[in-house]
Amino acid sequence: MLTPPGDRREVAPVSDRGEVAPVSDRGEATPDGNRGQAPVPAGSARDGAVVPGAALIELVAIMDRLRRECPWDARQTHESLAPFLLEETYEALEALERRDLAMLREELGDVLLQVLFHARVAAERTDGTAFTIDDVAEGIAGKLVRRHPHVFADVAVSGADEVKANWDAIKARERAEAQGGGPVSALAGVPMSQPALSLAAQLQRRAQRAGAPAALADLPVGDLPAAGLPAAGLPAAGLPVAGVPVAGVPVGDLVGAESVSAIGGELFALVARARAAGLDPELELRHAARVYRERVHEWERASADAGVESEAAEARAEGETEAADAEAEGESEAADAEAEGESEAAEAEAAEGETEDAAASTGGEDRGRRAD
Repeated sequence: MLTPPGDRREVAPVSDRGEVAPVSDRGEATPDGNRGQAPVPAGSARDGAVVPGAALIELVAIMDRLRRECPWDARQTHESLAPFLLEETYEALEALERRDLAMLREELGDVLLQVLFHARVAAERTDGTAFTIDDVAEGIAGKLVRRHPHVFADVAVSGADEVKANWDAIKARERAEAQGGGPVSALAGVPMSQPALSLAAQLQRRAQRAGAPAALADLPVGDLPAAGLPAAGLPAAGLPVAGVPVAGVPVGDLVGAESVSAIGGELFALVARARAAGLDPELELRHAARVYRERVHEWERASADAGVESEAAEARAEGETEAADAEAEGESEAADAEAEGESEAAEAEAAEGETEDAAASTGGEDRGRRAD
């Protein structure tokens, strides 16, 4: 969420005519509104029942006030808001992938805020290109009505496939009318700024609907030093044989001389394989990336656990070594003490023997003198 939701009690209420009542400088509602009431469109509540979408009017009033009174919101432009539109869309997709409905509800609100914000910014333009959130809503409402003649008109359909075919036909007719009746490419309107896998899939899908031959997805591969930068003088390897017609048109005339890198050609062909299997390559790769992320997380946890166990084992081994060293040192000291004691006893015994021998010798000499 880019901005705080504000105080619901301070939101400008709605008049009896269904319009947002302005708030005076004192923060009080004008006579057209009742301060403190949640703004709802006229006639939206009957017998206590609230018509779905009534809260959108309150959200529009909040956005209007933020644009006027919040310095950050007031200075935003379409360009400065563009990263947030992309970010919030990816966060909504993340909630879908996680099947977190509470998170999805919140993220859809953030996406809705971006729609309201851009419409509010556009409403301030004075160059003749201004539009409001009502213009946005009316535009999509009119499109849905036009492209569902089986619901809002008397067209009969046999099933979902025919509904889709009618949608594509009506869409093509509307594009042709917008171009003044001239021919319109089946690839018109494909945003080239989207992620590459999604872009390749959408281009292939549009081309298939237009009846383009599948062989066009077999891109000519050349030795390229970098993406989109052909190497001068290098022939394009893997080019389809020129002159062999595809749907009546020579392939060589279709593909021209520009080639792609080997990995680029493989990736583009892989997108075609995914579509042929009924899979969305972008979602499949995202799922694979999520699985890889979890595997890395598991490895990190296992490594951390192994590290703790290793440290504990090292500590135990170190403790055992210190204990063994201490025991050995104690035994060595005891042995040294015992040896020293034995040595001292031997020395004492030897000294005592020498003393006795000396005394005996002296005694013998004395007796000899007396005998003389």
